[in-house]
Amino acid sequence: MKRLISIFTVAISLLTIAFSSPAFAAEAASGGKIFSANCAACHAGGNNVIMAKKNLKKAALAEYGMNSIAAITTQVTNGKNAMPAFGGRLSAAQIEDVATYVLAQAEKGW
Repeated sequence: MKRLISIFTVAISLLTIAFSSPAFAAEAASGGKIFSANCAACHAGGNNVIMAKKNLKKAALAEYGMNSIAAITTQVTNGKNAMPAFGGRLSAAQIEDVATYVLAQAEKGW
């Protein structure tokens, strides 16, 4: 059942990306710059230098329930385990742009 929910969530994400507005591209581009400046040290190429299995690849995002804007936004804002919180350093809009970028890159295979 959990796998079915994950597949359903990924399908909805794909449809959302496929039929998104041009604003999505702008958010992803902005998110890419923010990602490079704040996240790439640990997550270059969608990898994770601290916990290799918890990377930003499509399968891992789905496995750990991080395959939505909301989930990634929460993680980036609040941090978790070894990941620091960026809520005090980045605006809500910047964090959402990073989440958009991460999902777009995961779809492309990084």
